Amino acid sequence: MWRCPLCCSGDVADFHQDRRRRYFRCRDCALIFVDRAALPALAEERAIYELHRNHPDDPGYRRFLERLAAPLAERLGPARLEGLDFGCGPGPTLSRMMEERGYSMSVYDPLFAADRSTLGRTYDFITCSETFEHFHAPAREWSLLLALLRPGGWLGVMTQLARDVQAFAGWRYKNDVTHVSFFSRETFEWLARRDRLVLEFVGADVILLRSLAT
Repeated sequence: MWRCPLCCSGDVADFHQDRRRRYFRCRDCALIFVDRAALPALAEERAIYELHRNHPDDPGYRRFLERLAAPLAERLGPARLEGLDFGCGPGPTLSRMMEERGYSMSVYDPLFAADRSTLGRTYDFITCSETFEHFHAPAREWSLLLALLRPGGWLGVMTQLARDVQAFAGWRYKNDVTHVSFFSRETFEWLARRDRLVLEFVGADVILLRSLAT
C-alpha cells in the first residue's frame, strides 16, 4: 500500500500518469508525489543540476530570487540575524543576496555543500528556493527544517504550487525528472495547522512561514 511521504497517511489515490511516471495525491495533506520507483538516483540528479547555469552574477537569476529575498527581508527587518540557505545548489546566490542585506549566512546542499556541521545549530531564518520539489523524503526534510529554525524564526520557500489534475496534466514543472514532490496551497495550509506556524502566500510561488515564539 502506498503511503504519503510527507504525512505518512495511507489515504492515497492515483492522481495522474504520463509516459514516464505515475503520480499520487494524499487525501490528507494534498501532497502530490511520484511513484517511489521513479525517484532519480543521486548521480542522475547531480548531472542534471550541473547543467543549470544559475550564476551568482546573473541579473536575471537575481531578479528571480529577489521575489523571495525581498518579502522575507521586509519581515526580518534590519537586525543582524543568522540564516541558512538550504538546498543552495552548485552556485549559492540567494545566500549572497541576503549577506548583501547585512545578514550572516550559512549554506547547505546534500550534493554541492554537504558540510553537515551547518545542520548542528539553529537559525533565525531559512531559505529554500526551488528545493521542496526535489525532496525524496519530505517528512524527514520538513522535520529537519523545523528543528533548525529558532522560535519565532522564518522559513522562506519558493516552489511552484500544484493545482487541479487538469492543470497538472499540462504543467511543464512536473516534467523535470528531479521534481518528485509537488506542494499545493492546501499542503502548506495543512502543515501550518499541524505544526502551529503562521503562513503567508506571496505571489504565485513564494511561501513564508513563521514559527511561534516561545
